[in-house]
Parts: sequence; C-alpha cells; structure tokens
Amino acid sequence: MARFEATVDIDRPVAEVFAFLADGGENDRKFSPRVHAISKQPAGPTAVGTVFRSTVKDAGMTTRREFRISDLVAPARIRWNEVSTNLVTAREGGYDLEPLANGRTRVRIFNDLEGHRLGKLLVGLAVAAARKDAPAFGQRIKAAVGAS
Repeated sequence: MARFEATVDIDRPVAEVFAFLADGGENDRKFSPRVHAISKQPAGPTAVGTVFRSTVKDAGMTTRREFRISDLVAPARIRWNEVSTNLVTAREGGYDLEPLANGRTRVRIFNDLEGHRLGKLLVGLAVAAARKDAPAFGQRIKAAVGAS
C-alpha cells in the first residue's frame, strides 16, 4: 500500500467546504479532470453507506470505480473505501478539514493505494503520478470551491 496526500488552504468557511466535498456526485468533476461521469446511490444527502460510481480515465485507460462513504463527521472528516475491483484501488481515502482564522479552511486529502494482481507492479507508478500531481490537485479543489 502507498499513500499520497495534499494539503490546501481555502478562503471559505469549513461548513461550506465540507458541503462542497461531501457532494461528490456533482463536484468531483469540477476539480478532477480524470472523472468523466459520476452518480450517487441513494439520491439525497451524502451519508455513511452512500456509494459513488464513476467512470474515470487514468494513464490512458478508462475504468469504472465504486466508492462507499465509510465515515462522515460534519464538518471535519470524510472517508471512503473503494469497493470496485481494478488493478489499483484506493483502499481508503479521505478529507480532513480544519477551520482556520478569518473563515478559512485547511483541507488535507489522502488516498492509500494498493495493487491487485498485475496492479501490484503498477501501484508504485500510480502513487508516483498521484504524488507528483498532489499539489496541483489541491489547487484544483481550492479553485472549484472558490468558484462555487
């Protein structure tokens, strides 16, 4: 298993940032260009047990992903587990949100990646690419929240 993470400070109150990130059905596409389509089951507010199904393009390959919300503590923590069976999956991922002075929020995102079958050989490349993109990913989240 290998982890990547990013931290970014956003000029919005923690409750607003939490609401934006918890609504992954629509908002993930605003900051993750790899996400081509995403849906949420069941409809309604995100809660523990909510499942997000997405079609993403990674390293030139299109795959289907399924993530289940495993922990949701407003406005401080969101956790998910990937339940799809791809070569490289996010065993656990999440956001930690911390209120800062002047109505700002610090967000830490992380994913613990693991490889399956042939993916055991690819996970190192996947996490290296994710780590390289992590600062830009954080900035894309910041821009998307700011534009909402």
